[in-house]
Amino acid sequence: MTIRHGSCNCGKVRYQVEGEPIRVGLCHCTDCRQESGSAFTYYGIWRTSAFETTGETVEHHGRRFCPTCGSRVFAYGEEEAEIKLGTLQDAPTGLKPTYELWIKRREPWLQPVEGAEQFVEDRT
Repeated sequence: MTIRHGSCNCGKVRYQVEGEPIRVGLCHCTDCRQESGSAFTYYGIWRTSAFETTGETVEHHGRRFCPTCGSRVFAYGEEEAEIKLGTLQDAPTGLKPTYELWIKRREPWLQPVEGAEQFVEDRT
């Protein structure tokens, strides 16, 4: 079984996920753009049973970040954990997005991910 490890920038928050993600996506919404400081967020969704974390995090609007370095690392609920894939230790990850959200906010110079399902706003 594949085990992936990741952390915040300073290493005080660490996590691991087991197996393959349920889905991998890009989101171009305003919240994700502001939260990531980039044109989109690249993330993977795993079942919470496949997710483990250590270290103190702080929550803002459901997203967890390191209080020391400020890195946004993950969000999780009862069933799913959303991992910011840029926080994985090994890059490239080999995890290709299968869908894109909020494409109405995608920068015009960015091309759609080939083969990925496209959603004008959220998945429905």
